[in-house]
This record gives sequence, C-alpha cells and structure tokens, in this order.
Amino acid sequence: MSLAFAAVTPHPPVLIPNIGKEAAAKLEQTKNSLLKLEEELYLSRPHAIIIISPHSSLFPDAFSVNAHTQFVSNFAEFGDITTQKTWKGYPDLAARLGHGGNTKAIALRLVSEERVDYGVSVPLFFLANHLPDIKVLPIGYSHLDPKEHLAFGELLKECIMDTDKRIALIASGDLSHTLTKDSPAGYHPSGEKFDAAMIELLQARNTVGVASLDETLVAQAEQCGYRSILILLGVLKNMDFSFKTYSYEAPFGVGYLAGNFVF
Repeated sequence: MSLAFAAVTPHPPVLIPNIGKEAAAKLEQTKNSLLKLEEELYLSRPHAIIIISPHSSLFPDAFSVNAHTQFVSNFAEFGDITTQKTWKGYPDLAARLGHGGNTKAIALRLVSEERVDYGVSVPLFFLANHLPDIKVLPIGYSHLDPKEHLAFGELLKECIMDTDKRIALIASGDLSHTLTKDSPAGYHPSGEKFDAAMIELLQARNTVGVASLDETLVAQAEQCGYRSILILLGVLKNMDFSFKTYSYEAPFGVGYLAGNFVF
C-alpha cells in the first residue's frame, strides 16, 4: 500500500528502565522524542515495521534481511533478564526482497535468527509498545559504498510499495562515538563535525550530500548510524519529504539523534 512512517532513532540501552536507572535521566530529551515518535507511529496505523540496525547480522559484501517468523527482544547482555517481548516476523516481505535482490543484482542475504539485537530491541521497546500485533522485519547494512546503500533503499521502497500494507521504516543508529575524551572511542574532532554535517544535510534534504560525505570523516567519527540512514534515504528517493529534528544530545560522548521524516 504505502510507506506510512519513517524516522531516525538512537538505541542507547541505558534508556531501558531496568538497565539505565540514574543514567537514563541524562537522556530526557531523547526519551521524550521517542515517546513523541511512538505517538506518531501509532497514528500512522502501520501493519509492519522495518528496522535497519547496525548490530544485525553484518556482512562486509552484502545486506542482511532477517526472514524469521517470530522474534524475541531482550536485554540479557546488559544485565536485564526480565524485560522481554516476542514479535511477529514478516517473512513474506523478506522473500520479496530476496527475489528483488537477485533480479537487480543487489547483494543481500536472507538470514533466520530469532533473537534481535539491541539496535532493533530499543526502538521496539519505545515505539511499538502499543502495537502488539505489528510485524517486524530487521535489516542489517553492509560495508559496501554509499551508492550501494541508496540502491538497496530503492529496492526496499519498490517492495514496500508493492505490498497491500502500511509500512513504517526506522533507521536505528547512533552518530559519533568520539565527541569527548570520555567517549567510547575516545575523542576526535571529526566527531562533532560529522554530527553537525549529518543533521544539516538531513534538514536540507540533501541526500547527495549525505552519500558524498568524506570517507575519512565518517570513519573518524566512529558512528554506527550513517549507513542505516543512507538506506532510509534511498527509500525516500524522489519523494517530497522534510526532516524534523526532535532532539540531539550527547551526555555520554555519543551523538543521539531522533527525528521524523514527513512526506
């Protein structure tokens, strides 16, 4: 039927109540943005959510599409053994993508993994809390170049538009991990430059600019959301859209961007 919703979300596990506790208080802006996105997603009446995650099955030379029939999200790796939920898979759309990849010579691999990573689990925890019957399709990006990510996004768009369902799309990922000396990857001046450039280019709807960002700048920022966003922008190619930044903050030296694409 159509693409009904699209957004960029970060995925800090400390936002989960049983994990972060006091640390989560420093991410109040991000939490409020996710709650706002949850409301907008709910109002869009989606049948399914596609989530592009940096932490799904990662192949250097191919995109991954998780075709499992059911998923489990939990946070046991972060010490939370009680927060858990099951989700319906979307194998039909996964199969469609697999066929499209073969037809268009786009490298992708269908995988079947029941447990989803935190790049999927954190957005689902906040955005799909009131959508118990929603179908979920996790996707992983690759190490291929930006043009290949845009092309995969275009294929994804064709498959979305070919369904009779309303589909939501989430680009899950954090921006720079090098913003301060306490950042997970240490400090590098490229971190702040990368984050500022990404936000400016998204607000300007400059997809070419995003895809053309200097490779060294991207690498030095030690980000994990760039390629997720590229795929989403490939889906939005030739669509009239605007990007609304709901929040950007970095209390732990990692850039957390949350925003909505309006089209």
